[in-house]
Amino acid sequence: MTTPAASPPPAHATPARRAMLPWFAWVAAFLTTWAALVAANGWWDRVADHWPIAVAMALGSYVAGSTPMGGGTVGFPVLVLLFDQPAEFGRQFSFLIQSVGMTSAGIYMLCARRPMAWRVMLWAGTASAVSLVLTHYALFPRVPGSAVKLTFACLWGGFGLVTLVKLRDLLAHHHAPTLDARRDAAFGIVAGLVGGVASGLTGVGVDMVVYTVLVLVYRADLKPAIATSVVLMAWNSLVGTGLSVIDGSVEPEVFSNWLAASPVVLFGAPLGAFVVSRIPRGPTLVFVSLLCVGQLVWTMSRVGATGRVILITAGAVAGMNLVFHFMYAFGRHLRPDPGEAGKSMLEP
Repeated sequence: MTTPAASPPPAHATPARRAMLPWFAWVAAFLTTWAALVAANGWWDRVADHWPIAVAMALGSYVAGSTPMGGGTVGFPVLVLLFDQPAEFGRQFSFLIQSVGMTSAGIYMLCARRPMAWRVMLWAGTASAVSLVLTHYALFPRVPGSAVKLTFACLWGGFGLVTLVKLRDLLAHHHAPTLDARRDAAFGIVAGLVGGVASGLTGVGVDMVVYTVLVLVYRADLKPAIATSVVLMAWNSLVGTGLSVIDGSVEPEVFSNWLAASPVVLFGAPLGAFVVSRIPRGPTLVFVSLLCVGQLVWTMSRVGATGRVILITAGAVAGMNLVFHFMYAFGRHLRPDPGEAGKSMLEP
């Protein structure tokens, strides 16, 4: 009696693995370069001495890959508030660490063919690069460190609040992340310009701004909105890192923290992107939004805010949420229904 031949593997298995080859190549190239750099310069002790930031970025990188909040959302307050480093250190570290983590998550998402708002992303990416460069040279050097800390806190505190308030609606949206060519260009350019300024000041921001436009105005499904925000933040981080390298302004302490944390985020951000595609997004967004609100309170306590500063900060957060409310109302007027599940992946 002849033994039946073993059944062949599923037809989709090999193409799926092949699609991920660029990500595996990126990981191998980075790890080889990192190990050679550390070994050639005898920096193993330098890496070991900065283990706390590596531990912190294990969480930060998961956040970066699974939400519209870059790894700098954790890295900035850890360095600036917990380790008492200058705001410039937090900004630089955000750019450097996201240029690895967000890029790794972005390559993973592109290989996995995650749906994205391509037209909005291309316009926003171009506009944000311009405003980031202008902010880097013309605005950031003139802004006091305390103002940068409060700007960061207000941006993410306001975003955390609107996410908590509108979460049920956001989870119910299923529209495609596109309107028409003219409006996609207009919204992309405006969001990119604003997001580039935010990134130029704090090291993060374009991801949050573009994501907010997509989920509040477009009423887009969270999957393409988050994927789009990750790729845009990776692009802004590469631009910001390039500017710092060209200027020769990367601080030795920032570089040491980057050396310790970069192998962690190389895997942590794609892991976040992988895990969140298989579990409900709600609990993750609630957790991270609470972190955003918490760091606002933490920042206010650490900078020794006076009554005047507290009023200004409260006004800024309230103003942001008023803008978010108008965006939400405009989106409901533009697209009254929440959209049909399964159609959100389609673009014209």
